[in-house]
Amino acid sequence: MLFDKETSRWLLQGTNLSYGLGVHENGTLQHLYYGPKLPYLSDLPASDKSVIRHSSFEPSEGILQQEFPAWGGMYYYEPCLKATFPDQVRDTKLVYKDHEIILGDEHEELIIVLKDTVYPLLVHLHYRLYPKHDILERYAVIENTGEEAITLDQSLSATWHAPRGDRYRLTHLAGKWIEETQIYQDEITPGKKTLESRRGNTSCQANPWFAIDRGTATEDHGEVWFGALAWSGNWKITVEYSPFKLLQVSGGVHDFDFSWHLAGGTKFQTPAFVGGYTREGFGQASRNFHRYQREHVLPKPISEGLRPVLYNSWEATYFDVNEEGQTKLAEKAAAMGVELFVIDDGWFGERNHDRAGLGDWTVNPEKFPNGLKPLIDKVEALGMKFGIWVEPEMVNPDSNLYRTHPDWVYHFPNRPRTESRNQLVLNVANPEVQSFIFEMMDNLLSENNIAFVKWDMNRSLSEVGWLDAPQEQHKEVWVRHVQGLYDIFARLRAKHRAVAFEACSGGGARIDLGIMQLTDEVWTSDNTDPYERLFIQEGYSLAYNAQSMMCWVADAGKWMKNRPASVAYRFHSSMMGSLGIGGNLLNWSEEELEESRKWVDVYKDIRHIVQKGDQYRLLSPREGSTTAVQYVTTDQRESVLFALMHPQKFQNHSPRIYLRGLKSESLYQVDGFEQPLSGSALMNRGLDLDLWGDMSSKMVKITEISA
Repeated sequence: MLFDKETSRWLLQGTNLSYGLGVHENGTLQHLYYGPKLPYLSDLPASDKSVIRHSSFEPSEGILQQEFPAWGGMYYYEPCLKATFPDQVRDTKLVYKDHEIILGDEHEELIIVLKDTVYPLLVHLHYRLYPKHDILERYAVIENTGEEAITLDQSLSATWHAPRGDRYRLTHLAGKWIEETQIYQDEITPGKKTLESRRGNTSCQANPWFAIDRGTATEDHGEVWFGALAWSGNWKITVEYSPFKLLQVSGGVHDFDFSWHLAGGTKFQTPAFVGGYTREGFGQASRNFHRYQREHVLPKPISEGLRPVLYNSWEATYFDVNEEGQTKLAEKAAAMGVELFVIDDGWFGERNHDRAGLGDWTVNPEKFPNGLKPLIDKVEALGMKFGIWVEPEMVNPDSNLYRTHPDWVYHFPNRPRTESRNQLVLNVANPEVQSFIFEMMDNLLSENNIAFVKWDMNRSLSEVGWLDAPQEQHKEVWVRHVQGLYDIFARLRAKHRAVAFEACSGGGARIDLGIMQLTDEVWTSDNTDPYERLFIQEGYSLAYNAQSMMCWVADAGKWMKNRPASVAYRFHSSMMGSLGIGGNLLNWSEEELEESRKWVDVYKDIRHIVQKGDQYRLLSPREGSTTAVQYVTTDQRESVLFALMHPQKFQNHSPRIYLRGLKSESLYQVDGFEQPLSGSALMNRGLDLDLWGDMSSKMVKITEISA
């Protein structure tokens, strides 16, 4: 990290990227550069030389690429900060005050402090660079150093700027329940496009990740600027392109129905907006981001190990849960080689259907007369660990909790309490509710030998009112809910360090870097169809790592009755992340169970490659008849390739597959091939796997045998 005191410019240098900023002559912090690595600070433009001057109708102040733009003066683009001061002034002018540089072993950090020219408002801008991964974390700490309160009407995390250019393309992820993380690409034209969630969770409809390229980037080539928000509540990312060919991407906590009462002497910290850059296409962007997540986002020490093979009983039993039935499933799962047995919904309260019992987290005495211990003992005797499903943020109106505390749910007087899935949302912004949830979970984990928790959230927020709170906090509830949730997770993890957590929300509606800092894996989608999952998993992989992606092998034809898939195809689809099994094993034939056991053994042999390796998307399910995905260990000694054919057309053979990420001069033994092949041959001559027939698939392991 370089700093020139004379010109007030900073240059942050990664392995292959540089990020430059400086102080303009008017005191404004200005963006100067974001792209391929520059060796010298003098390579940056002077702060006053990069300003666009047009006419008196568009003063340069409004065109200046500000690092953290505040709404004020003649600035008309998306601001990061909009504030109302005690005297009702709504104009903010931020100028440079000072800075600090902190150097560490794995990252370095620049903190720049901005101040309002009149009012006691400071903004501490944090730039945390991970040079090894070319990843930059940015967030802001907004401080009121005065005595009277300041209202924050908008408080985004950061604005990213691309170089001035004539053509850009946006890649983003959108969808719905059972169709999460679908890939969309749009040409960016002058104006503004907003990606967002106003639902109280991350949402299935959009994911807080984006990528920008010049319209020509591929998996292997081209400049890509990308980023993601570390936030699990209401969020927005605004992509704005001006007629001056300037592109900026601003993101953070959504300003919809939001304000923050910043009392004198207090601070507000925004979530991190994490970004990166590469010249090597979408594939390298993903690999850089995946490595960063595995090493710096997923919680340690659990993330340093490998995710176990999991069985979940939901699709086998639904609410018909009891000790005898779960024991039978556990025996089948153990014989298959499963390492973690998870009991899902229906084990507590009067939970015989989804209309009652949610919130009453005591073991149902009819289903489990002696509590959970006999089942846990049985599971452990079978050589597995025990896990459990909970949905602590929700409550059924037909529950003892709601009858005792009807005031604990979000609601407005004189308005109906809208039920979705027969449930209401607990006010997790309320410290009493936070204490209840923590104590309930603490007791559950302390009284039972539980190694894994599937934490669900099956509806979005509505009527988000908490009128017992001070009036100035009424629009803080969206944020305080997430802060409360994060605090509960942090406290539980600190006390129960051996317990792993999975984040789930009506499928994949809570997938983001924020929840990933506190959970060990995420539930990708309720859709367990092995073919449709290929599209979901491809989009997921653009932004997030395979280790955290839970994938279930379900019953054949579970979702599409006219599209049953073989055991091998179902496993191949699910082995490209952390493997789980969710079918009704009591209905599987002995042949299916035996073949499944073999695939579980295979997965255990290659999971270190999948979960810890670099991922290469070789053939997309969106572009042809075959999907091909490859994983390579960081030392390039081992690799595994998955290829899955969809409907075969006109008896055409599957396409040749060209591998990536191997050592060119090394020889590799390829499963199914007699003669070893060089890495160069595998990458340039390719492999013909000769897939034949609808829903056919192969998994091939590639192992280095010499240099």
